[in-house]
Amino acid sequence: AIDSGAVVLNDVSGLRHDPVLADVAARAGAGLILMHMRGTPRTMQSDLAYDDLVGQVRDGLRQSLEVALGRGCSPEQIVLDPGIGFGKSAAGNLELIAGVGRLLELGRPVLVGPSRKSFIGEILNVPVEERLEGTIAACLSALERGARLFRVHDVRQVRRAVDLAWAIRNSGT
Repeated sequence: AIDSGAVVLNDVSGLRHDPVLADVAARAGAGLILMHMRGTPRTMQSDLAYDDLVGQVRDGLRQSLEVALGRGCSPEQIVLDPGIGFGKSAAGNLELIAGVGRLLELGRPVLVGPSRKSFIGEILNVPVEERLEGTIAACLSALERGARLFRVHDVRQVRRAVDLAWAIRNSGT
């Protein structure tokens, strides 16, 4: 990917499956997104029970961050992603969005990717093609709690909503 011009690498396993990716990012000076996911894409939805979801996700991301730093990445290269929709229940995804502030305790920016996810469909009882409003609501909720990066399908619509929310937040009234 780097040889093809990529400047950011995204690891859905948080370096658990291939820690060498951190070496590649470190050498190239590329950004590195570390996502939390328990299990693998095949098994992630088989165990959705957590004792303290936000705390356990934060601890997993802390471990991923430590691996990346230990392999030569600078903190500035790293963004943390709690893995919305990856091995979490609908209620768990809401809890993660509400808990973004606890993830920020790790000192790195937080990215959320709620776009069109099944938890939105489950909560709003809408098919995938009708999840824009839920995606926007999730992004704005995460923004208010400190997230600054969003992985979405409907970029223009979400960007406009985020820009307006940001303007309101910074209006001073």
